Amino acid sequence: MALWRIRATVEDKPGYLSVLTASLALRSVNILAVQVHTTEGGAVDDFLVDAPDTMSEAELHAAITRGRGRDAFVTRAEAQGLADQPTRALALAGRLVHDPDSLGEALVTLLDAAEVRWRPAGTVVLHGFDEERMTLIDPAGGTYEVRRPAPAFTPAEYARAQALVEVGGALVRRAADRTTLLLPDGAELLIRAATADDVEGVRRLHAHSSLLSRRRRYLGGMQVPSEARLRRMLEPAHGLTLLAVHTDPAGAERVVAMATLLAEGDLGEVALLVQDAWQRRGVGTVLLRRLTAWAARTHLSALVAHTGADNVAMLRTLRRFGVTDCGDRDGAVLSLTLPVPGHRSASDETPATSG
Repeated sequence: MALWRIRATVEDKPGYLSVLTASLALRSVNILAVQVHTTEGGAVDDFLVDAPDTMSEAELHAAITRGRGRDAFVTRAEAQGLADQPTRALALAGRLVHDPDSLGEALVTLLDAAEVRWRPAGTVVLHGFDEERMTLIDPAGGTYEVRRPAPAFTPAEYARAQALVEVGGALVRRAADRTTLLLPDGAELLIRAATADDVEGVRRLHAHSSLLSRRRRYLGGMQVPSEARLRRMLEPAHGLTLLAVHTDPAGAERVVAMATLLAEGDLGEVALLVQDAWQRRGVGTVLLRRLTAWAARTHLSALVAHTGADNVAMLRTLRRFGVTDCGDRDGAVLSLTLPVPGHRSASDETPATSG
């Protein structure tokens, strides 16, 4: 027996798929996997089949034609084709986690493409697909152009490929957000985005921070968040949490600071917690600077920080980011607005008038 890949279009009406499969079965062709792609021109049926060794490509084409299939594509297949397409796509996404730069190779594998080219941002290219070419928007900038002479691309393949590109783009951005901070005293900290795996490290950060530091972070309320809230803070649905991680001489990693940005609409709220031994060393300033850069990339208009009126260190840090007013006061709490780089407020855009 030999493995073949078959793709053919049939009328998108009840019973037409069974006619095609019956025609293949009459020739002792065993269907191992099937996918149906709905298109404007009909239902595109994608089969992986096991056919008799003596059966030729021409005989398979004839069986498809007798089964009312048209625009048939037939080619020999490898054993790895036994994995269905959703499983294949998930495996490729898993590969990207370990090697985000292999996105082009992943697209070749996913689509059995002949060629994948990346084009930089600024190139005038419309995204979408036709029979032989697919253009995918890269969230990190630019586009991917995929070419495959046959079979023709389908909407399902386009959606699957675009989803894989978005996964790859997110992983590349996350890798780019990692940086090493060298402090004036020679200490090094890794600055990176938080993940769900950091729950225990962040819990220890709270445990090793003084009661005063925790009160200032949570404004006198909750001192140590529940695990459920910690997980929401580490990977917010809309926003970003950054961690500062120190590695001791023995190689053990310890989270010494965290900065959270929670976004709602075009506004964001920021908050910092820095372990006492690492305060007044510039760690909070660096974390806040990277959050404002992220806010600019995601087109937020402004960031708000709530802090105690007696938190002199935090107020001094916020002044470095262009906070010039006294903010809004509610008892002992001040709410201050940080400008986002590159964003012009409504007052900035209002033309001056002469009296």
